[in-house]
Amino acid sequence: RGAAAGSHAGENRVWDVASNLWHPENNLDGYLSLGVVENALMYEELSQFVQHRVKVPHKALTYDDGPIGSKHPRESISRFLTRKFQPAFSIEPEHIVVTNGLSTAIEHCSWALADPGDGVLLGQPYYRAFLADIGLRFGVKVVPVPFGKIDPCGIECVNQYEETIKNSKSEGMKIRALVLYHPYNPLGRYYSRDTIIALTRLCQKHGIHLISDEVYALSIWKNTIDTLAEYLSGSSVVKFESVSSINPTGIVDPSLVHVLWGIGKDFGANGLRLGVVISQSNRVFLTACGTCALYSSASSLSEYATAEILNDEMFVDQYIEENRKRLSEAHGFAVQLLQNHCIEHAPVANAAFFLWINLGKAYLSRHPEEATFAITDFVYQKLMSKRIYLVSGDVTGAEEPGWFRPVFSQPREQVEEGIRRIIEAIR
Repeated sequence: RGAAAGSHAGENRVWDVASNLWHPENNLDGYLSLGVVENALMYEELSQFVQHRVKVPHKALTYDDGPIGSKHPRESISRFLTRKFQPAFSIEPEHIVVTNGLSTAIEHCSWALADPGDGVLLGQPYYRAFLADIGLRFGVKVVPVPFGKIDPCGIECVNQYEETIKNSKSEGMKIRALVLYHPYNPLGRYYSRDTIIALTRLCQKHGIHLISDEVYALSIWKNTIDTLAEYLSGSSVVKFESVSSINPTGIVDPSLVHVLWGIGKDFGANGLRLGVVISQSNRVFLTACGTCALYSSASSLSEYATAEILNDEMFVDQYIEENRKRLSEAHGFAVQLLQNHCIEHAPVANAAFFLWINLGKAYLSRHPEEATFAITDFVYQKLMSKRIYLVSGDVTGAEEPGWFRPVFSQPREQVEEGIRRIIEAIR
């Protein structure tokens, strides 16, 4: 089993890239990465807060209250999420298991809610790390859900999920859960309340769990580039609503609904390694997570730093508002540069830190004589030759070739240099 997993280790270039990163003064020949989803726009503000405000109590140097999360941090997290998510019912500390990041939270869900050989639904394109998070260690199968020309975030997506459930059952596979990216990685959008309700009804109908990954929930911003009406006729921008905000009464058995969140994305703090599994009506599931929490517990230092951040409501509110402003500006800057070179992007994004761009189409428009069925990998190799790292659609289940995901939430000079290298690669 270990040998099988290790045989694929070389397929992920991200750590090779990370060991030789570009720097404008110290390493001009290094790789420039716009492939790792990190938000660098608020590093200074958070760093200053942590340095001046976070105090480490002696109990943080112990096992404290146990591996599911210490009492004080769980109280802080539950209070914060109740205020920000506005759930139908208050999120209490006993509804939460703290983990060392969202990957572990997803893995807990896979382990506890499915058996080896069972399936978990993932819409296409998907966040590639979920393939390992769901299936690497426990033998659970990822079942991709294609949408074709249907909007993956629109109400019509429900039919595609149901069709995939039925097809899987006809092939003898039990579908145990549907993982929702809310907001959606890599499309940078989120679901309307009506679509969420329809999906929860679908889960109720087929007796499967709904797992809502809401790690970008507070990173919603104004899109100043795309005109919504141009792309979604008759639609309007809807506010983000957590799955937890929907009263399950008469819609779904609440024991089937679970929400995930972490501090890494919304607060630009991937390195704190802290995520949470929230399940308000399934004590058996949370107890199961607790039985293996010894292997997934967050550092007490991360817990207390997170609690200190979230307890300061004035700082948090100002931080989130400024972060949204900077993300909006960064998105506009990156899209404008790409548009200057006629590179297509998936429109109407207004959440998270990435774009979804068609470099295959851009390359072929410049080199029509080089049409190839393997255009995504062809362009990827071109990019790597210019030492610019992006995540490609080949590893995220893209239904059409040529798509890539650049991250725009980096310093402006880094984004500008990255796009310069992209243009050079496809020239």
